[in-house]
Amino acid sequence: MSDASEPPARVSRLVLWRHGRTEWNAEGRFQGQQDPPLDTVGHRQAAVAAAHLVSALGLDASDTVVVSSDLGRAVQTATALTDLLGLPLQVDARLREHSLGRWEGLTRDDVAERHPEQYADWLAGRPVRDRGGEEAAAVADRALSLVRDLPPARVAVLVTHGGTSGRLLEALLELGPHHRRVFGPLGNCAWSELVPQESRWRVLRHNWSPPVAVPSPQHSDGTAPADGVAPDGVVPDGAARIDGATPDGAPPPAQDADAFA
Repeated sequence: MSDASEPPARVSRLVLWRHGRTEWNAEGRFQGQQDPPLDTVGHRQAAVAAAHLVSALGLDASDTVVVSSDLGRAVQTATALTDLLGLPLQVDARLREHSLGRWEGLTRDDVAERHPEQYADWLAGRPVRDRGGEEAAAVADRALSLVRDLPPARVAVLVTHGGTSGRLLEALLELGPHHRRVFGPLGNCAWSELVPQESRWRVLRHNWSPPVAVPSPQHSDGTAPADGVAPDGVVPDGAARIDGATPDGAPPPAQDADAFA
C-alpha cells in the first residue's frame, strides 16, 4: 500500500478507455492478443467517444497524455483522440489484452463445448486452469507498472482492452482476488475515470459511453423500421441512450467475450 503522504500517480485524472467494436466482438469471439481491426461500428464509436472525451474533460494537448496498447484495435481507437488533440500517440505493450491461450479465436459456445470445466471457472470468476496465456495477476502487474511510469499530466488516457482494464482497475483500487469483477466490465469504447484521493484512487465514473448515432436503416419504400434501431444495435439519429453510464448501467452484450476476460 502507498505511503499516506504520496499520491498514487503523477496525473490528476486517469481514464481507462476500452477499444471500439471489432467483428470478433460482434461474433462473441475471444480475442486476447489476436489482432482483428475495428469494424465500421467500432470506428464510429471511437470518433464519437473521442469527441466526447475532449469536450467533457476539456482535454488539451498541453496537459494530456494518451497511451495505447500496441494491438491494432486499441491503436485505431486511440488515434481518433490523438488526431483531435494533435498529440503524438504513445504505444506500450503493457496495455495489451490478457493473453487467453488456446481460447483465442473461439466463441463462448466453442469454449463451453471443448473446455467445459475451464468455462465454468471463467464464468464464476475463478482462475482458469490449463488454458495457457497469462495469469490475471501478471496482467495487473504489467498494467500497473505503466501507471507508475506515467509522466506528470492533468489527464492520462490509457486505451486498452476489456480484460486488462478490469484487472488494472482492481489493482488501482487494491482489490484482492476475492473481489475480482466487483465492477462490471467496460463495453466497447466505454471508459472508467479515476482521480487520486490522498494515497488511493477514487472512481468517478465507470462504464461510461456517449450515445452513438447512425442513420436509421430504411425499407425499400424509404420508411424506417418501427423500432427505429439499426440491425447492429447502434442507436439511430435522435435517440437518447447511454449504455452503462453508471456502475449499475447496462452490461456489454452477452456475446462480448473479451469484456469478462
